[in-house]
Amino acid sequence: MGEAGKEMGLNGGVNKYVCTDGRRIKNLGEILAEEDDGEPIVQDGGNGNQQGFAFGTNQTSVPQEIPDLNSLLSFYNSNCTSLSLLGRVRLSLHGVNVTVGGKLSSLEKHIEAVKAISLFEGTDFKLASCHFPLNDKVAHECGFTSLSIRIVKELVTFTPYPLVKAPDVSNAGRHLSAVEFHSALQSAGKLVDKESLAEDKGLVLLDARNLYETRIGKFDMPNVDTLDPRIRQYSDLPSWIDDNSEQLRGKNVLMYCTGGIRCEMASAYIRSKGAGFENVFQLYGGIQRYLEQFPDGGFFKGKNFVFDHRISVGSSDTNILGTCLLCSLSFDDYSSRCRCSYCRMLVLVCDSCREEEAVYVCELCQKHGKVVESNVAENGEQQDILPQVQLKTVSSDTIFSPQLHGGQGARPPRKLRILCLHGFRQNASGFKGRTASLAKKLKNIAELVFVDAPHELPFIYHPCVSEQECSDESSFSSQQILPPTETCRGKFAWLIAPDSKGRSATDWEKADSPFDPLQYLQQTEGFDVSLSYLKTIFSRDGPFDGILGFSQGAAMAALLCAQKGRLKGDIDFRFAILCSGFALPFVEIESGSINCPSLHIFGCVPGKDRQIANKTSRELSSLFEDGCSVIIEHDCGHIIPTRTPYIDEIKGFLQRFL
Repeated sequence: MGEAGKEMGLNGGVNKYVCTDGRRIKNLGEILAEEDDGEPIVQDGGNGNQQGFAFGTNQTSVPQEIPDLNSLLSFYNSNCTSLSLLGRVRLSLHGVNVTVGGKLSSLEKHIEAVKAISLFEGTDFKLASCHFPLNDKVAHECGFTSLSIRIVKELVTFTPYPLVKAPDVSNAGRHLSAVEFHSALQSAGKLVDKESLAEDKGLVLLDARNLYETRIGKFDMPNVDTLDPRIRQYSDLPSWIDDNSEQLRGKNVLMYCTGGIRCEMASAYIRSKGAGFENVFQLYGGIQRYLEQFPDGGFFKGKNFVFDHRISVGSSDTNILGTCLLCSLSFDDYSSRCRCSYCRMLVLVCDSCREEEAVYVCELCQKHGKVVESNVAENGEQQDILPQVQLKTVSSDTIFSPQLHGGQGARPPRKLRILCLHGFRQNASGFKGRTASLAKKLKNIAELVFVDAPHELPFIYHPCVSEQECSDESSFSSQQILPPTETCRGKFAWLIAPDSKGRSATDWEKADSPFDPLQYLQQTEGFDVSLSYLKTIFSRDGPFDGILGFSQGAAMAALLCAQKGRLKGDIDFRFAILCSGFALPFVEIESGSINCPSLHIFGCVPGKDRQIANKTSRELSSLFEDGCSVIIEHDCGHIIPTRTPYIDEIKGFLQRFL
């Protein structure tokens, strides 16, 4: 473990110690140092010169939920600050997930302080260390350059969208010790001195981790079916389970992950599917515990990817499971931190193939038609680049067929189809006219499709009165100004106020108050109707690559993003463009929980958008995962800007999906 009390030294070559404590509350399950592990951009970790880490795991059951999270937050803030501990602390009603680092003497004091809290009596801690200097970039990405303490709803985000019925973690799969898990694989049907796996059931082994983890290590047992979902992030797992449930039905399902936390919710989700999904088991303590019990690796081959500076932990078996993305030779070292140029997932590129500023495309993006092509630079050297579209003038009825620079056998991408959702009290034809400049400048790469919202609104007119008269509400209501005489197209909305009566027989109605820019806060009804309507639009007029929403249309599009997984098959799209958007006031969405590539366009401070404030649109953007959203701020008011540099940034975002 190293000499007690040795100084951390972020850039030195001395020992560093990290303590991770994750507590089990009300059968939540073992909370390990896996971190959030949602988006690989910030949750991987690792560099070849990494400093050592220690992981603490614990298992504590209490008869009640944590009664006072704010007090617990204060405790961790005071304790960790006084001991100069850095790292992440996540608190929820059902448990905590803590990964902190410092010198050993400080960690020991921290452990004693936590043990003194009766709620966490019996907590099991672990410490580990190594002697390599710490890389600053890795430390930053893993959260070890500061202390971050937050209260969260979920310790690990299971889905980026609200489930109709969230799984109850108390219904999670039965825990198997490392020995039991090993014996179950060995016998492929029985447990050692415990209740048996259901007889006459097939056995399947399910890996609950991400592709960049399973590349370098996994369980392998002859004659046992192993399912690797090959997902980018944990929040993709529910959709994979839904799509592959028949492979699990009626089987004994053995699940595993890095340390156990991901299996808790995932196994409960499988069991929630009812008859045929009862027999779910999970490796208690995950691969981490298994390798402690079986130092030679047992049935686990390769290395265990971990979310800290160590990057991976292996057994005494030195066989390499991973391969280089380019040459396919054995390789499993993520310390170079190469990433896919499209989705930013970690990729394995060996020392011989790796080049500075090179472009890489992961297996999943290749599967979906993403390509890397070669281009000859002015100096005669060959360069790998992302495909760029040669923009040229074509009529709207011409089939779009751009060329790739120097591509060899690559299929030309088709024109992107984007469904456009107008704002409140607008319509498809009006929104099409207002975005004509945008459509013209994107015509070579995108087709904009416009639809009316399903809720028709009455025609409202505001009498033209003087500023002095407007200041007197009674004067406003007493004006006898006649309504407009011209014929107007219908006005529509995606969401309406609870007291909205819809279109009446009277063509025009006088507004009963001056225009209120915050009226959207009262528009909380009609979502279900709009959702059903959009399902019909996607079925009838789809497919669509993306959704563009303006103002209330952006709020509607954001909610579709939040429910993207649940809507799979009915409303499928790859990205969203949200202009002057706001979060719907009647829906609670956790910050950073929406996993959908998004472009947010809104007015800057002090901008001219008097309808939707900069802060409001920025709050909406914060609901999306870090790394999958792009923000464009402009000074053009309540519109979608189409002048340089804004249009170039919009095009740049769309190029990613061609």
